[in-house]
Amino acid sequence: MRIDIISCVPQLMTSPLSHSILKRAQDQGQLEVHVHDLRDFSINKHRQVDDYPYGGGAGMVLMVEPLAKCIRSLQTERKYDEVIYLTPDGTSLKQGIANQLSLKENLILIAGHYKGIDQRARDIFVTMELSIGDYVLSGGELPALVLVDAIGRLIPGVLGDETSALTDSFQDNLLDAPIYTRPADFEGHEVPEILLSGQHKKIQEWRDERSLEKTRERRPDLIDED
Repeated sequence: MRIDIISCVPQLMTSPLSHSILKRAQDQGQLEVHVHDLRDFSINKHRQVDDYPYGGGAGMVLMVEPLAKCIRSLQTERKYDEVIYLTPDGTSLKQGIANQLSLKENLILIAGHYKGIDQRARDIFVTMELSIGDYVLSGGELPALVLVDAIGRLIPGVLGDETSALTDSFQDNLLDAPIYTRPADFEGHEVPEILLSGQHKKIQEWRDERSLEKTRERRPDLIDED
């Protein structure tokens, strides 16, 4: 899979893409992530990519021209399954969306900045708009990285245990059951005996029950959606 990210502050992407699971996925050739500096497609020698909004108001807006030049340049090299804009007014990112996107081959992510991007860029190029929550950040770089991580870990072979991603919270609209590791007794707080029994069927039943119990308590809306 290949993911191209368009940003006017690409330096924000460097560290998260250079460590842990995302680094391993790239090193193993299972995932390609390319970050493009929008200022390389600026409209003048001053590397301008933003301007004041028509009609007045505070803040700056990313211009349609640099975005169009960058996207069209990428599209001349390959066909993209989706052009995704990260924005607070987009569809809420959920596990099902990450699952679907992990099956794609090529994605473009647009990280907005300032007040966002010119509406015409959304109208002409964007095929999907996603939000990571009902709050506003300084830019779309962190949401883009969240999306890359959510997608990348689902690619077969990226995680050490092939079944790990399938047992995560939200995969079945349920939260994960409590998990424990050694020691079995920490200051009188003991691991549930069933987990030490070696009876795998009963252990799974216990995990299923605790998962449902936790979801009903903390996120009953997930069960209502089912």
